[in-house]
Amino acid sequence: QAHLELAGLRARLGGEGRLRTTVNPEKMVWIFGSGRSGSTWLRSMMGEMGGHGVWDEPMVGRLFGEFYARAPQENSRSADFIMGEPIRKGWTRSIRNFVLDGASYSNPRLRTDDYLVIKEPNGSVGATLLMEALPESRMILLVRDPRDVVASVLDAAREGGWLYESRNGEASKRRSPADKGPSAFAAERAKVYRRGVESARAAYNAHRGPKVLIRYEDLLADTLGTMRRLYATLDISVDQERLARAVEKHAWENVPEEEKGRGKFHRKATPGGWKEDLTPKQAKLIERITAPLLEEFYPGERQA
Repeated sequence: QAHLELAGLRARLGGEGRLRTTVNPEKMVWIFGSGRSGSTWLRSMMGEMGGHGVWDEPMVGRLFGEFYARAPQENSRSADFIMGEPIRKGWTRSIRNFVLDGASYSNPRLRTDDYLVIKEPNGSVGATLLMEALPESRMILLVRDPRDVVASVLDAAREGGWLYESRNGEASKRRSPADKGPSAFAAERAKVYRRGVESARAAYNAHRGPKVLIRYEDLLADTLGTMRRLYATLDISVDQERLARAVEKHAWENVPEEEKGRGKFHRKATPGGWKEDLTPKQAKLIERITAPLLEEFYPGERQA
């Protein structure tokens, strides 16, 4: 059995010993931004389209982005450092190969003419590196009001919330930082938001391939119209009737009532709900930390 598996692997390898990728980088569609910004919803609608595969949270952006960001500056100037500036061309090509191989292994049934939608909001710290390595890819920058994002994470991370339950087994229940110090938790999550969205915005501004900026609030207010704009801007042809069905299928109204509400993954889908969820102190903390992004994407919407 082992020799048959080895033979099969060899049959899939190219002349230089690499996997023959089935993923066309021109048809990769990256979703960057922040968690709790509607990326799961967007990915689900896009996944309903014909010829669309989905790669869900590969975290490859976090893998390379975190390492690169934390490297001492003196290392980055050295050709001995694996991601040193003198050898940038080489390791950028390595990132490209790593991503394409990983995508092919994770999506073995994907055809070369299929699109691959990659939900990667929590890997946005590495967005600039990924877009540099895959410049022909398409990119979606998905943003949401940071106050609503933090309010959503705060709710999820509290005891009984879906995030708390997923991270704490029955035998090791611990009091959540979101319960012990909610304001400190909110400030830390605001920093995570700022770092990820700033990195994604930098990648978006530098990217010369097809790209589109989508605000969660616009997606919620006019889902079908925003989805049509998304596909038109990315120059992807889709069946309009199928798109309308996908939008209807994943509409908030069609999420079962028992799956919605406080502590649930589907919480409230109400822009501005942070006014009820956050204390004035928490809201001001978040606004101070994320001020540049609020001013860019939500001008005039800060508290007095």
